[in-house]
Amino acid sequence: MPSAVTPHRRRYEDDLENNTEDPLSDQSSSSKRARLNINGDASPSSRRPVFPNGYRSQSHKTHLGSLRSKDPKRRHQPGSIVRVKLTNFVTYTAVEFCPGPSLNMVIGPNGTGKSTLVCAICLGLGWGPQHLGRAKEVSEFVKHGEQEAAIEIELADDPKRHRSNPVIRCNIKRDGNKTSYSLDGKPSSKKSVVELCKSFTIQIDNLCQFLPQDKVVEFAAMTPVELLRSTQRAVAPQEMLDWHDELKDLRKRQKELEGLNQADEDALTNLEGRQRMQAEDVQRMREHESIKQRVKLMEMARPLPEYREARQKHMQAKKTRERANDELTALEEEVEPSMRAVNEKQEYQHQIELVVNERKRIVQKAEQNANAIDHRLKSLHDSKGDLEAEMDAEKNGGKESRKEIARLEGNIARLRKQIEEQTPDLDISGYNERIREKQRSIDNSSSQINDLKTKQQDITNQGRERSDRIRSASKELENLESQAGQQESKLQSASPDTAKAWEWIKDHQDQFEKPVFGPPIVECSVTDMRYVDQIETLLQKSQLLTITVQTSNDFKKLGNILQGQLRLSEINMQHMPGTLENFVAPIPKEDLSRFGLLGWALDCISGPEPVMAMLCANARLHQTGISVRDTTPEQYELLLKSPIESWATSRSTYKI
Repeated sequence: MPSAVTPHRRRYEDDLENNTEDPLSDQSSSSKRARLNINGDASPSSRRPVFPNGYRSQSHKTHLGSLRSKDPKRRHQPGSIVRVKLTNFVTYTAVEFCPGPSLNMVIGPNGTGKSTLVCAICLGLGWGPQHLGRAKEVSEFVKHGEQEAAIEIELADDPKRHRSNPVIRCNIKRDGNKTSYSLDGKPSSKKSVVELCKSFTIQIDNLCQFLPQDKVVEFAAMTPVELLRSTQRAVAPQEMLDWHDELKDLRKRQKELEGLNQADEDALTNLEGRQRMQAEDVQRMREHESIKQRVKLMEMARPLPEYREARQKHMQAKKTRERANDELTALEEEVEPSMRAVNEKQEYQHQIELVVNERKRIVQKAEQNANAIDHRLKSLHDSKGDLEAEMDAEKNGGKESRKEIARLEGNIARLRKQIEEQTPDLDISGYNERIREKQRSIDNSSSQINDLKTKQQDITNQGRERSDRIRSASKELENLESQAGQQESKLQSASPDTAKAWEWIKDHQDQFEKPVFGPPIVECSVTDMRYVDQIETLLQKSQLLTITVQTSNDFKKLGNILQGQLRLSEINMQHMPGTLENFVAPIPKEDLSRFGLLGWALDCISGPEPVMAMLCANARLHQTGISVRDTTPEQYELLLKSPIESWATSRSTYKI
């Protein structure tokens, strides 16, 4: 059987052939050596011979000859390992294995590197150390004292796909715990290497195909179902796995149908028993229904005898009326002279009543005129009293005036006499005092004038403030009457903080790089009122109150202002640099009719493009269909098979 022989092993065995005496023969009775650790360090027992004496007694050259004597025309199966070369990997400094096309066995005592070869195959083919159950990091597989290890694996090619054998090389660096791969000398990714191995049906993660020593316990714990599944993965083609899955689904469906059938049979048996038990009740119910039907027919026929009776009474009353009319005519003819006199008296009485009413009207009008004249007389009397009082006051005032004039004339005469008698001395202090009094009077007047000006300014400011309030109230009234005002009123009711933030943004748009847009509840409107309910169900309150910012700098600046300066907390903002071109519908709008949909939710809303893009990113309006009618079962089945994931109708909202 072919086997891999390393140059290092050959040199060691040649030494054994040349040295017939074993210096450690006293320890040769042990057929096992100590296991090497992951870095290649050996325990003291590692100094024992690698092979037992029986093995060394055989001719190694004869064994190698037997390995090379196999049929050279037999070819490896596609994906078989043709060659494995290791450098500075665990215990190996440099080694190369060349497995044959048939069964290969690696035999040797413990610690000779058998498991190392298994680890090299796992890591070299792109799988991780978690499939080995030993070290957790790939850097631990680098030989002790070295910084880099290399694994090179050559796989048998598939003539239909490859021109030569694929060669996979894996380099492991201790520093940084890094691993790099190359395929046929060209750099490649770990994913590409794994895909190549999977194309050859190489399954390192399948314990039925690749069973490391440390995974034996896990393999033994597998259930029969897991073993069957893993075995199928290892030896069966993919269609057999699909058939098996389909068979399991069919069996599951069969069990479900059997259960449903059994439930239906039980229900049928139960219903049949109940039917037998209720047969008498059903018979009584039928008799009851028959009686009710007869009663109903009799009720329907009741008006007929009533009509006949009423008709008979009507005919009798008609005859009675005719007789009474005849009697009335005869009586009128008898009392006609008396009735004529009575009618004349009644006409005279009516004329008298008309005259009395007219006289009453004239008397009432005369009373009103008399009252008005009496009121005027009282007013004139009061005016006369006032005039007399004024005349008395004037007379008394004239007397006082004459007395004052006499007093003033006496003073003037006295002063003239004093002037004639002597010249008065000039009183400077008196004049100064009068000047100071005048100055104080002027100051008091100025102070009063200033106080009046201050009051006038306060009154002016109050007037301006009231005018501003009036203008603000008028503007608010106009806003409420307009659609935008109604929307802002809704925003104020939904979130006062957001409304305050939007007012600040409108007044300071010049501080931003690009325009900042308000919440959709203000910026957007529904173009078709038939879809208002559907749109409201698709949009959440937080999305309706989101402020849209177009640049990251504006987003940071606005956040600092609203939360730092204005101290607003309940604010939703979103940075939306993209446009509506980034949001494409799954299918054209023209194809929605066969699903019972009239259009996309995005088509039913109008507003600024960044706000619409924000709604598409959050609520996926460009991918949500909309309709005014409910979805039928046939349309629902079609929608399940279509790329449409959500739609809204007048009653419900669907999401797949």
